[in-house]
Amino acid sequence: MTFKPSRLLVVLFAAAALPVMAQNLAVVNGKAIPSSRADMMVKQLSAQGGQADTPELRNMVKDELINREVLIQEADKLGLGNNADVKAQADIARQSILIRALVADFIKKNPIKDADIQAEYDKFKAQAGDKEYHAQHILVENEADAKAIIVKLKAGGKFEDLAKQSKDPGSAANGGDLGWATPASFVKPFSDALVALKPGQLTETPVKTQFGYHVIKLDEVRAAKIPTLAEVKPQITEALQQKKLQAYQQDLRAKAKVQ
Repeated sequence: MTFKPSRLLVVLFAAAALPVMAQNLAVVNGKAIPSSRADMMVKQLSAQGGQADTPELRNMVKDELINREVLIQEADKLGLGNNADVKAQADIARQSILIRALVADFIKKNPIKDADIQAEYDKFKAQAGDKEYHAQHILVENEADAKAIIVKLKAGGKFEDLAKQSKDPGSAANGGDLGWATPASFVKPFSDALVALKPGQLTETPVKTQFGYHVIKLDEVRAAKIPTLAEVKPQITEALQQKKLQAYQQDLRAKAKVQ
């Protein structure tokens, strides 16, 4: 007597096989490509280029993964995976992937607190001050040249003309104009001299910094336009994360035995 499976059994066996089939995107020369690989590629494409997860994108990813599998199988057939340069490159790629995973794990486990962001923002506001200054300057190598420029300016010389000899290429072409900036934007000797001036005033003596000797003229002063916490929160968060990561890396390096 020939055994004929019931319709119910056929349905049950087919249903049991579905999850296994669903795990594979395709099978190339007997080797399966897991669907999870396609999920990962779609996730990466969405993160990098903002592409939506659509059937069209899925088909493109499937074709790409099949093409890659065909090429990988051929490379393995030729023994290219045993090439020393290929092994070194693969090792570097593996390191990069693991380091990215380590960084992501560290950031997830050590989130930046709102209190820390607020404290950093308050410090930023304090350093920036509540005023912005529009100034011009002329930077020269020695004090004698700076004093000679001050004499010429007091005698009626034009700041814009004399600024052409400035060592600061960024402002020399613009008559020494530094635009609007907060005192914190400059080195301390410069900022100290700047805030002591009144609009229209010129420094009576050259201001020495590590860059040389400055002749400074203050044009205008206005209330500072400090960005809101919401506007700079992403930048502050990123900076604090980088600071934490750097400390984490330095701590690991200090504990490592390097010979």
